[in-house]
Amino acid sequence: MIGELSFGVAAAVMVGLMVVSVLRLAIGPTAADRAVALDTINTLVVTTMVLLGVAFGQVVYIDVAIVYALLSFISTLYIARYLERGAR
Repeated sequence: MIGELSFGVAAAVMVGLMVVSVLRLAIGPTAADRAVALDTINTLVVTTMVLLGVAFGQVVYIDVAIVYALLSFISTLYIARYLERGAR
């Protein structure tokens, strides 16, 4: 009972933080701000997937979270490289 409530509250907090990050993504004055907001959203998605995996007792969610985190990290590197060099 308390465990389920805790996971529900934690998931709701993660979704709330994602909404705030989406707002930052939409109104960010610079491309770097938007990149950081996107990376924050990706991190929150990974955290939520791990949280759901623990709540439901499914290892598949954690496996998907690991793959998503790897792809998110690679995409963040490419975005940073693009921002550093600029558009050619």
